[in-house]
Amino acid sequence: MPLRADPKYPSRRAYVVKLRGDATPPVLAGRLENLVTGRQLEFTSGGELLDSIARDLRDHVIEQSAAPSGEER
Repeated sequence: MPLRADPKYPSRRAYVVKLRGDATPPVLAGRLENLVTGRQLEFTSGGELLDSIARDLRDHVIEQSAAPSGEER
């Protein structure tokens, strides 16, 4: 089986979700950390958690489009 150049689950999209000690199902709060970049984003609700992931993915796409051709950051 040949290796794919673009993996189905790239490491750049791997995250750790750390929930605060006082987080509860209706009040989800904590920190999201990208395993590759180390970037940390705080969230205080499930919606903010999803927004944080979307923002990190969007920022990566923007960074890639700004990088010189063939260079990955």
